[in-house]
Amino acid sequence: MFTGIVTDLGTVELIAKRGDTTIKLATKYDPAAIAIGASIACSGACLTVIGKGGKEGDAWFSVEASAETLAKTTLGAWAVGTRVNLERSLRVGEEIGGHIVSGHVDGVGEVVSVVPEGDSTRVRIRAPKQLAKFIAPKGSIAIDGTSLTVNEVDGNTFGVNIIPHTAKVTTWGGVKAGDKVNIEIDMLARYLARLKEFA
Repeated sequence: MFTGIVTDLGTVELIAKRGDTTIKLATKYDPAAIAIGASIACSGACLTVIGKGGKEGDAWFSVEASAETLAKTTLGAWAVGTRVNLERSLRVGEEIGGHIVSGHVDGVGEVVSVVPEGDSTRVRIRAPKQLAKFIAPKGSIAIDGTSLTVNEVDGNTFGVNIIPHTAKVTTWGGVKAGDKVNIEIDMLARYLARLKEFA
């Protein structure tokens, strides 16, 4: 489990496609504190660490992504140099600064517009139609692994506000119209919708 609070901005260093795809990511995490088999959210997708090396501040870890993961997320379009939002898994007793995030991407959305709004940036995103019913104003949503609040909804398009701090420490600082993003809907909304089917 995760909280959608990005703690490092990694960079893809290597992609090796043989069987499943192995992805090597540069990170500032201390490799001594990363266990082989640990889960790390990589732009919203929960992936398992299979290798690591280097030293704190100049380290790397590698993960494997299945064909299903590559097809259902933005990971299939990653290349060497792609910037990636990273979050280590939540430990019991830690502060939950965002919302509960599973790291299971529900679909890929597309950035429709990026507009400055005061010191912040308003980003509008078009979600897959099947996810629209789970997205509500003032609700939580995880986009590329970042916990955000939905500002407004219009059909299957919704807006979020990116504050300067978030833009600085995540991939949101370079977002532009046309970008594809990983979307994970709020877990509570998912289960409420499921329960409603049986009401």
